[in-house]
Amino acid sequence: MKLNSIGLETDKSKVISKDLNVLLANFQRYYQNLRGIHWNIKGKRFFDLHLKFEELYTDANTKVDMVAERILTLGGVPTHTFEDYISVASVPVGKNITKDDDAIRLIVDSLKELLTIERGILKASDEADDEGTNSMMSDFITEQEKTVSDDESLVGRRYLRNM
Repeated sequence: MKLNSIGLETDKSKVISKDLNVLLANFQRYYQNLRGIHWNIKGKRFFDLHLKFEELYTDANTKVDMVAERILTLGGVPTHTFEDYISVASVPVGKNITKDDDAIRLIVDSLKELLTIERGILKASDEADDEGTNSMMSDFITEQEKTVSDDESLVGRRYLRNM
């Protein structure tokens, strides 16, 4: 069994790096969605949501960097082209969204997809004894579950129960 520079099995680290690149692609799409709704939101809740969306895209941008740096730490290479991202991203694309409820639904749908990916990585990193990735995924999941919970009050539980 070959170990990488941080003492993890090389083969398992390659698999986790590949999964993290999928997460990276999805975070990049999520980030672009957030920028779009931040710029284009209209309506009575504009001021509150405009600031909230900025907070979310700033957080997403930070997470993009964290994921890319983790991939490097594991010995992988982070993908960095839109072509790469488009080919693997599963987070929904939000285009020309201006209505507040539509924007919040896009965020919830995107977070649901991110959470699914992160839970898969959490399991794989646990099995590989990769505490660094495991801790990162656990932190992301905790934060995103809170965001989904907060968004329930904005859209209404009716939509979220039907997901």
